[in-house]
Amino acid sequence: MSEPFIAEVRMWACSYAPRNWAFCNGALLPISQNTALFSLVGTTYGGDGRMTLALPNLNDRVPMHPGTGPGLTNRRLGERSGFISIPLNENELPEHDHVIKGASQKGDAQTPGNTAYMGQDSESRAEVINYLSSSGGSDSTLSPQMLKSSGGNQHHNNIQPMLGVNFCIALTGLYPSRN
Repeated sequence: MSEPFIAEVRMWACSYAPRNWAFCNGALLPISQNTALFSLVGTTYGGDGRMTLALPNLNDRVPMHPGTGPGLTNRRLGERSGFISIPLNENELPEHDHVIKGASQKGDAQTPGNTAYMGQDSESRAEVINYLSSSGGSDSTLSPQMLKSSGGNQHHNNIQPMLGVNFCIALTGLYPSRN
């Protein structure tokens, strides 16, 4: 393997960082022991700039190229964005309703189906649900009290499909020259 550039980041499929590399986990490093690295990344990823610098933190993050493109939001080097999970509120859900339709005619089936409406048991008027084939159609809206509110204001997972690998940054190596 060729000697890396200082501050070069590579994906690494092992559970340890190789010698002279460190995980991209946001760790604070002393500037006094990493002057070349500090001269390249400064406080882009954190640190106080006097005693410490921070490594990029790719824990629970995916890397993204800084800059912008047509119709895209500008991203700065070192900028963090996005959330692992977010709560949805009613305004963020697609417009929809929760109206349950039924048929006022006598049902002719005991089991529900994709083409059956809820019908009534017209002989006993008991709370027995029968189903009417779709040929009858729905002609009644059931009581709104039939539906309780749904949702628990809980967060939902917001992570794209992924595979866990480590990212490592070179602490030593060739000092990159600028173009």
